[in-house]
Amino acid sequence: MSYPQLFETSATKNRILVVDDSPDNLFLVQSILEEEGYESQVCESGQDAIALLETTPPHLLLLDVMMPGMDGFEVTQRIRNNPHLPYIPILLITAYDRASVVKGLDSGADDFIRKPVEVDELLARVRSLLRLKHSVDERDRIARQREDFVSRLTHDLRTPLIAADRMLELMQQEALGELSPEMAEVVGVMVRSNHNLLEMVNNLLAVYRYEAGRKTLNLSPVHLAQILREVIEELTPLAVDKGLILETEGLANDSIVEGDRLELRRVFANLIGNAIKFTKRGSITVRLLQQPQKILIQVEDTGQGISPEDQKQLFQPFRQGNHQQDGSGLGLHLSRCILEAHGGEISVQSKVGQGSLFQVTLNYS
Repeated sequence: MSYPQLFETSATKNRILVVDDSPDNLFLVQSILEEEGYESQVCESGQDAIALLETTPPHLLLLDVMMPGMDGFEVTQRIRNNPHLPYIPILLITAYDRASVVKGLDSGADDFIRKPVEVDELLARVRSLLRLKHSVDERDRIARQREDFVSRLTHDLRTPLIAADRMLELMQQEALGELSPEMAEVVGVMVRSNHNLLEMVNNLLAVYRYEAGRKTLNLSPVHLAQILREVIEELTPLAVDKGLILETEGLANDSIVEGDRLELRRVFANLIGNAIKFTKRGSITVRLLQQPQKILIQVEDTGQGISPEDQKQLFQPFRQGNHQQDGSGLGLHLSRCILEAHGGEISVQSKVGQGSLFQVTLNYS
């Protein structure tokens, strides 16, 4: 049985850039590579190498450490700090001591080889780093395919779900005919289920955009207390239906942060909604606290609490914790994505049987 080759390592498929200020060294290394069948390019300075990399990135970079102007360490750092470049393995060529090697690896190089270069060792390291290059490229390709699939799937699912939502609303309003009590109850269940599914699809699409770096925040001055009051007013009927007390502290505070109002509102709606959902009796308290250079928003409940084991994975996608309530397991993960995009963070303190306290931290100047 034959298996497909995952990582193409044929010499003719790989282009190697050699950078050295010595023409003799360039000729030697280029001759070794071309005799093995590799395509090679040469540069005599770090500046020329950077310019070439930005237009036609090679599969592998062989880089001399000691060069005038821009040495190999600086070239390596510039490559690793450039987010627009694909991953390029870097093999440092050095005639110096161990400290030089350590500095090069810390700068971001993948391997090193000492002068004078031995042919067999050079070719072995080249093959090794090219395997690494193609492995990373394959991983990135699969990740892009997965992201594109999620994006297309969520977009395709939203259209029929929104259409179904509109039709169910018309049925509930009896615009299409009078409903019997039994049918009204069935339609109500369908409406809630469709809302839950649409919310899950929207959350999945939002998570994808954040994780893929495709989410653009609409930043403006945001009055946090105003957002919290809006969310509390919207969710109070749910708390009242369960006999819960919804309390607030510090909402007279006029704290303002630079942020995306809709995205921050999504975070607070998720936290307060979860507190109501997972609290059977008692109260939920929403606090706004101002401290030097930061603002804290706390949502504390008297619910069942969260075990230490569940707390460790609470903000991971599709992790719901050990409870009987429904949900996609995306809300807290999405909240963390939103807050990290704002330079903030989210944490939890909880004990089983004693409730939970979720805390959002946002910085302000």
